[in-house]
Amino acid sequence: MPQLKIKKRIRLSPADLGLPGKNAEGITAGEACFVSRPLMFYINHRRWLKISNAPVNKDDEPRVNSEIRVAEVLLIDDKGNKLGVISTAEALRLAEERDLDLVEVAPLASPPVCRILDYGKYRFQQQKRDKDARKKQKNQTVKEMKMRPKIDQHDYDFKVRAIKSFLSDGHRVKVSIFFRGREMAFLDRGREVLNRVRADIDPVGKIETEPRMEGAYMRMMVCPTASVPAPKPDKPKPSSDPQTKTEEKEETAI
Repeated sequence: MPQLKIKKRIRLSPADLGLPGKNAEGITAGEACFVSRPLMFYINHRRWLKISNAPVNKDDEPRVNSEIRVAEVLLIDDKGNKLGVISTAEALRLAEERDLDLVEVAPLASPPVCRILDYGKYRFQQQKRDKDARKKQKNQTVKEMKMRPKIDQHDYDFKVRAIKSFLSDGHRVKVSIFFRGREMAFLDRGREVLNRVRADIDPVGKIETEPRMEGAYMRMMVCPTASVPAPKPDKPKPSSDPQTKTEEKEETAI
C-alpha cells in the first residue's frame, strides 16, 4: 500500500477495521490504534465491496440446494411422487443421486415444500411462460382526438372512425374540443359535438369521464366496452326420417 500523508488522526478500534488478527497498521486485535482519514476511506471501501459482492437471493426466485436453511421439508421427487417429510440433508442427498436440484417451491407452507428437478430447465420454462403472458397482455394507452366546435361533417366522420378504431384495439380515447377567442361564449356547441360522439361510438365505447372544461378545452374520456362475442348460428340437425333422407339424396343427384 503506498505511503499516505497523514493530515489528521482518528482513533479507531481493531473491531472497526473488520480484519482478524493484525490490522492494517500491524497492531493485534484487542488493542486500539490511530489511522489516517485516507486509510479509513480505504478500509470502508474494502468493506463496502465485500458487502456489495455478496450473493443475494432475490425475492422472486426460489431457494435452491444449499440456500434452503430449514431442518425438514415436504419432498416431491422428479416423477411427482410425494415422499413425505424428511430432513433437508436427506433431500439434498436424494437430489445429488439423481444429478438434479432441490428447489423450494412453497416456502410459506409448514414444512416448506421442495421438489427435485432440473432448475435450469425449470427457469427456462418459467421465463417462457412469462414471455408468452406478456405477449398476450394488451398495453392500454390513452389516445387523444381534438375537434373544433364548428367541425366539418367530413372531418367529424373521419375522426369518429379513428376513435372507433382506437377503442377496438383496446385503447382509451380523450376527446377534446378546443375553443378559440370568442368561441368560449358558446360552450354549448362543443357539448353538442361531444354528445354526437357519445351516440356514434355507443356500440364499441362508453363514457368514462363526463365532459368538463380544462382551460380552453372541453374534454371527455372514452373507454372500450367489454367485447361480446356474436352468437354462432345453430347448425341444422340431421333428420332421422328415412323418407327425408331419400329425398335429400335425390335432390343432390339432380
